[in-house]
Amino acid sequence: MPELPEVETTRQGIRPFLEGQRLRRIVVREPRLRWPVSPELLTLADVPVLAVRRRAKYLLLDVPDGQLLMHLGMSGSVRHVAEPATPGKHDHLDLELMQGGLLRYTDPRRFGALLWNPTPDRHPLLDVLGPEPLDAAFDADYLAAKARGRKQAIKTLIMDNHVVVGVGNIYAQESLFLAGIHPSRPAGRISAARLAVLVAAIRKVLADAIAAGGTTLRDFSRADGKPGYFQQELNVYGRGGEPCVQCGAPLTVTRHGQRSTVYCGRCQR
Repeated sequence: MPELPEVETTRQGIRPFLEGQRLRRIVVREPRLRWPVSPELLTLADVPVLAVRRRAKYLLLDVPDGQLLMHLGMSGSVRHVAEPATPGKHDHLDLELMQGGLLRYTDPRRFGALLWNPTPDRHPLLDVLGPEPLDAAFDADYLAAKARGRKQAIKTLIMDNHVVVGVGNIYAQESLFLAGIHPSRPAGRISAARLAVLVAAIRKVLADAIAAGGTTLRDFSRADGKPGYFQQELNVYGRGGEPCVQCGAPLTVTRHGQRSTVYCGRCQR
């Protein structure tokens, strides 16, 4: 599933083609995504795209009088198509541009979404989200307050979008390894000092992944069709049974909330 770095990489890739340009129209070939494509989008014609932003895993395209809210789901992607090309089976939407070319939304599993939001930045899907992990609001004091008194595993806590957005399974494992914290440790039993280290680790892992263009897993690739490269730098994710890059001990595999978790029993306490 595309996580925050993949969505941010997509935003950076499509922004030059959309921001400050005019959207000619939206062509919908398959409206049955996770939620039906908003019918209001079919009436948009010759409108300027004021900004291309991101909130959690949602892409936000600001236009006069509202906002297009896009989610890539489990396998979706958005790519710029410069020349006319016959759409494939899973190419469900085109955002045609007045200057030529289009942005094509592809989603084999149809778990993504394209919705019309008449109240920019205020939507039931956005209102319940926690702070962005790279924003100042997500700091050691904030995480300590959220962890206080909780028996919940720290990995599960930092993957909760109500607590902080965008720390998915890949990056939660990598951040906990970097911070030296066992993923099963109860959140309320971790000191404020160690939580400060974890916040810094989350920031570093996500920033490095964005700089590397995201992690290429299954169907994900960048907006230009090229793969991301952060997968080459993964320390624990997907490496169960292999030697730890720090101590050489075999990495252990367990589960949290039905998600596989890999960690080092020596380096993470």
